[in-house]
Amino acid sequence: MPEGDSVYKLARRLDRRLRGQRVVGTDLRVPRLATRDLTGRTLLEHATYGKHLLTRFDAGPPDGVDPEPVTLHSHLLMDGEWSVTGPGKRLPTRLMNEVRVVLETTGGTGWGRRLHQLDLVRTRDEDRLVGHLGPDPLRPDWDAAAAVRRLGADPDRSLVTALLDQTRMAGLGNLWANELAFLTGVSPWTPVGGIDLARLVDRAALALRHSATVEGAYQVTTGLGTRGETHWVSGRQRRACLRCGTEVQMVAELENDPGNRRTWWCPHCQPGPGPETRRRTTGSW
Repeated sequence: MPEGDSVYKLARRLDRRLRGQRVVGTDLRVPRLATRDLTGRTLLEHATYGKHLLTRFDAGPPDGVDPEPVTLHSHLLMDGEWSVTGPGKRLPTRLMNEVRVVLETTGGTGWGRRLHQLDLVRTRDEDRLVGHLGPDPLRPDWDAAAAVRRLGADPDRSLVTALLDQTRMAGLGNLWANELAFLTGVSPWTPVGGIDLARLVDRAALALRHSATVEGAYQVTTGLGTRGETHWVSGRQRRACLRCGTEVQMVAELENDPGNRRTWWCPHCQPGPGPETRRRTTGSW
């Protein structure tokens, strides 16, 4: 699943091609939005909140049905994609059955494939869709103190489960949750009540911003560019820990439980409770 830094970088790519362009054609291929038309509006920007993409448009022509600015909201989940083609260009025919959104503008066409949670709302009503999310380090309104409070509200909750809960702190996915547990030096199943959450939140915010904004740093947690050594533990099961040489362990996700996904850890560098302590917890995405 794309993480907050993934969606942020996608938004910047889309902005470079479509920001400030006037919409000349719209095709929203989901039943409840099929009759909505954004033609005549200007695409103002692509904003993000955690893993959610917010495509904002102006109020449009004065004779339009809805004279207010509107926002097209989408979530990529595991398989969603956005791409842009030049003016008059189309995606290959073999991909067209996956398209859910077509935004044709004067500067090119945006194609949303396999998108999820599609909604079109007045921009002033965005909170209806993302207001439940916790603070996001990649937004101007980032509030570290609020993130610390939210993460610590359930002190018995395991670290990785708390980090995956988007209502506590938005934007961290499974890769970052596992890597932050390693960098904190504790087992992924350590209760958050026993962790310096202020330090953890600062580290998480710095890491996410670095990944999202520094060229060549995207999701490189070790500082190493060598293939297979860009992460401390994520994806490295049965391989030697880059710090101590101990074999990295992995435990599979709990089915239908977003709070307990596939987890990696180094038993030596990350002392504490083991995976047998996991409890079923529902996260919010």
